[in-house]
Amino acid sequence: MEKLLFLSKFLRSPKTVGSVTPSSRFLAKAMVKPVDWSSAKNVAELGAGTGIFTRYIDQLKGPDCKVVIFEQDHSMRHRLQTRHPGLYYHHDALKISDAMETYEIPQFDYIISGLPFTNFPQELRNGIMDEVEKALKPGGLFIAFQFSLQMRKQLAERFEEIDLAFVPMNFLPAFVYQCRKAEI
Repeated sequence: MEKLLFLSKFLRSPKTVGSVTPSSRFLAKAMVKPVDWSSAKNVAELGAGTGIFTRYIDQLKGPDCKVVIFEQDHSMRHRLQTRHPGLYYHHDALKISDAMETYEIPQFDYIISGLPFTNFPQELRNGIMDEVEKALKPGGLFIAFQFSLQMRKQLAERFEEIDLAFVPMNFLPAFVYQCRKAEI
C-alpha cells in the first residue's frame, strides 16, 4: 500500500517526490544513525513522505525531544499525523523559522532531510538551505540523502565538515551526507 501511494505521488509530481518507491530500511537506519538520541532535544525531518524515517525517529527519540515533521503533501502529512500523533507537523520547509516560533524551539540539534534537492530549482534549494543553516544550532548536524554527489559542493560551502556514507541497499543506491555546522 505504501509503495503504491508513493508511486502515485511520484507520477503526479516527480519533481517534488523524487523517487518511485519509498526509502529502504537500510537507508532509514543510515539516516538516523548519526543522531545522539540520548541528548537530542529538537529534531526536524524535511520531506517525510510516507514516513519511513519518521517511524524510526518516533521510536528512537527521548521523552523530552521535540520533533517537527515537514511534509508539503497534505494527504501524506495527515497520514503521518494519524500514525505519529506525538510529533509536530508543518507543511513548508521554506518556513522552518515559523515552525520554530510556533513550537518554541530555539534551534534544532539535528535536521534530517529526504528532500530531492537535485530536482529543485537552485532558488528553492538556496531558500531551504538558508532556513536549515539558520535553524541548526552551532555544532548541529544536517543529515540528507541524495542519489548523486551533485549537492556536495553546495553543502561544503555552508558546513564546516561533511562526512559521506554510501547505502547500496536502496532503490536507487544513495549517498548520506552528514553535514556539521561550525561551532562559532
